[in-house]
Amino acid sequence: MKKLVLTTVVLAFLTSCGSGDRGELVGVKGKKWHPEEPYGMELIPGGSFIMGKSDDDLAGVENAPTKTVTVRSYYMDATEITNAEYRQFVNWVRDSIIRTKLAILADEEGKVPGDGGIGEFAFKDADTANMSVYEKYMLDNYSGLGDTGYEGRKLNKDVDLVFDTSDYPDELYTEVMDTMYLPMEESYNGQRTWDVSKFKFQYQQMDIQTAAKYRELKRSDVIMTEEVEIYPDTTVWIRDFSYSYNEPMHNDYFWHDAYSEYPVVGVSWEQAKAFCQWRTLNKNAYQKERGKQFINKFRLPSEAEWEYAARGGLQGATFPWGGPYAKNDRGCFMANFKPLRGDYAADQALYTVEAKSFEPNDYNLYNMAGNVSEWVQSSYDPASYEYTASFNPDVNDEENERKVVRGGSWKDVAYFLQVSSRDYEYADSARSYIGFRTVQDYMGTDVTQNKKGSGTNTKKRKN
Repeated sequence: MKKLVLTTVVLAFLTSCGSGDRGELVGVKGKKWHPEEPYGMELIPGGSFIMGKSDDDLAGVENAPTKTVTVRSYYMDATEITNAEYRQFVNWVRDSIIRTKLAILADEEGKVPGDGGIGEFAFKDADTANMSVYEKYMLDNYSGLGDTGYEGRKLNKDVDLVFDTSDYPDELYTEVMDTMYLPMEESYNGQRTWDVSKFKFQYQQMDIQTAAKYRELKRSDVIMTEEVEIYPDTTVWIRDFSYSYNEPMHNDYFWHDAYSEYPVVGVSWEQAKAFCQWRTLNKNAYQKERGKQFINKFRLPSEAEWEYAARGGLQGATFPWGGPYAKNDRGCFMANFKPLRGDYAADQALYTVEAKSFEPNDYNLYNMAGNVSEWVQSSYDPASYEYTASFNPDVNDEENERKVVRGGSWKDVAYFLQVSSRDYEYADSARSYIGFRTVQDYMGTDVTQNKKGSGTNTKKRKN
């Protein structure tokens, strides 16, 4: 009996020593967190500001009464999302769909790597037992094809896709590629044109607000699958302006390299949200490959976050640069808009300008006034300032299709460039003068505007 007791004590002692905590409450140690500033973004330090119209409401809209609001820290894109950046999203969706179709047809025809044809694009891992749940989830929800019966099969992304018709490897490959283009009878001047209705992005999102309100709901009750056609509507350049010749913008603006660094337009609020989901997925796939922790999701800013960032730390300012004038002391316009009663060219731009044009505000953000208006997450309600919380306010009513746009655009008068001016558009609408930029929540609470001068650099803080 004594030997048994002694053995138990020794085992307990060894177990305690082996854990390294010496029996103390030391907490669970995770991976060391190394915060980094997201590429192309600026840190916006949290703080308080007076939101709304500090000047007379000349338009008489009465939808932005002044209110003291506090927001937490976050990162924001220094520029509007450009055509080149959005094309990366479009191409990723296109390539994912093509690779899935190629792999499925190769499987059905019994083609395997080594035959020099479609078999080179066969599923890389036919044994789903060797795949992680994450890999199955990725393919199942982002193939763009819905339920195919091939969920959980790993795509071979080591082989480059072939787009030149003269280099197609075999007839089966040609068969798949032909499904991605419009029929020849619908082509113009013999040019092959992508069937943009095939460019669909699927993603899942959770309705946290409903889950918190109705605690009896199961998790599956608040997880929704969304499917969005993601190609920009280039016809907005024609539809937005009757009796106006804008065909060159319709033909070239999104695809041509001349406009790569210009802000993307013709994107609806729903498409902007889909882009945010893809950007998060794309970055987290990279993080996973390198064994790093996942990042916070990218998203559209709330209306309060957008206005706070646009002000650049200037309280009561009319414009991002202060104001109240739209010109500097040399008589040059400070933004791209519609000045002088409709003289579009007076600010040296007829349509949009490159996303990194004019001087940035004090948070190093470009074109927070003018160029293109920007979608934000919030739904538009003229009375929302009256009932929202005073910290991190956000109104996002799923039943309200009117979504807030901010900042004014190349076709707007100076009133809409004011940091406090509110406007809206419907969530499924696309315009030639509306784009967007994204934000990402900051990990931690130590960066605030109030810490200026106390050892924290609030504008250019690098982690």
